[in-house]
Amino acid sequence: MSVSEDWDTKQKCIADISGWRERFPVVHELAVSGDGEKIAAVVEIGQKQVAPCLNGDLWHDTYERAWSLRFTPDARLACAVLRDFAWTVAVDEVPWEQRYDYVWNMTFSPEGRDIAVNIKEENEFGVSLNGRAWSHRFPEARDLAISPDGRKTASRVKVKRIAEQDIFGFAEKIISVAVNGEKWNDNFLSVSGMTFSNDSTGVAAGIRTDRMEFSVSVDGKPWHERFLQVWEPVFHPHCKDVIAPVKTEWGWTLARNGEIIWNRRFTQLWGQRWSPDGERIAAVVATKFGDWTIAVDGLPWKRTFSDAVLFPVFSPDGSRVAAIVKEKNRYTIAVDGKPWEKDFDMIWDPLFSPDGRKAAARAEKNGRFFLVINGKTGSESYEMLWDPVFSGDGEKILLRYIEGGRYYRRISLVGEYQC
Repeated sequence: MSVSEDWDTKQKCIADISGWRERFPVVHELAVSGDGEKIAAVVEIGQKQVAPCLNGDLWHDTYERAWSLRFTPDARLACAVLRDFAWTVAVDEVPWEQRYDYVWNMTFSPEGRDIAVNIKEENEFGVSLNGRAWSHRFPEARDLAISPDGRKTASRVKVKRIAEQDIFGFAEKIISVAVNGEKWNDNFLSVSGMTFSNDSTGVAAGIRTDRMEFSVSVDGKPWHERFLQVWEPVFHPHCKDVIAPVKTEWGWTLARNGEIIWNRRFTQLWGQRWSPDGERIAAVVATKFGDWTIAVDGLPWKRTFSDAVLFPVFSPDGSRVAAIVKEKNRYTIAVDGKPWEKDFDMIWDPLFSPDGRKAAARAEKNGRFFLVINGKTGSESYEMLWDPVFSGDGEKILLRYIEGGRYYRRISLVGEYQC
């Protein structure tokens, strides 16, 4: 996400969104940049004429269709566009030169410099990175991962074309992973959860080796151990070690490089995350059917939740863990096992302040949006609100919101929320 350089201007009105709705027959979903300085949407100008509108200004070119409009982490505006029956990606009004039958799964590198999409061309599939397609194509390419340095892409590929009615063909090992267009040597019954290592040199994925056997493959080399099921693997932040949830005959637990590292077994386990320093692991677990919580280093929180628990989020120093929790159809945030007292119709991922002392999230209740910090809501509500952003010292917070039909960026003092 682009980091705001302006932490002094208390409030700016960036755009009059209600005016857009008067100018154009249709205004599609809004997107905002990480620094709050830009807001955009695809708008319909006329029949088969659409264009992105950025801060009230239309792009010069129009298209027959445009979708997946998003800001890159470095605040450029990108979307998939269709013209003359061919698709490509346009970035800050400049389309890629290459055209394709279809593009999807737009994915950004962490810094936003590089953009990748899955592509279909003449009934073959692959990946295009910054407008340059893989030289090798496949009968199918689904899912997409981009390396942290933006130089590599990976996709789950089918190596043999089979008919939809060919049930025996689906039982063959015809699925693999391709990295920059080069397929792994081995094929599998299925592949899921591709991910790159932080140094961009490794790729891991969950694999199905037989009807009832699952494992993890790292750079095309499967673990020796086999399990009844596996979920998405995750690399250690500072080395090539890989952890993955695995199911044994006694239940779900966590494995590292194929070896079980958590002694306790759970009814379910997924969504594992490393702390930033790589010293701790948190994951979503079910201690029994319908009892969801977070386990940290194998120890579950005492409090469980009946409806759902989502991905754990570590504080920057790794000492605290927060997660979205749902019980009796109400949402809130739990921090270190303790849910906030207030609940909401909907809530989004928590964000810790740099010192880890404050947890913030945007929430919705009765059609209005709120900023919540350490369980305390501010005195104001909004028509729409995007995720908050803490300043580097944690004393200020950036709000990006719509009120009265206008989009604003505002800098507030965290202390105003009495948290």
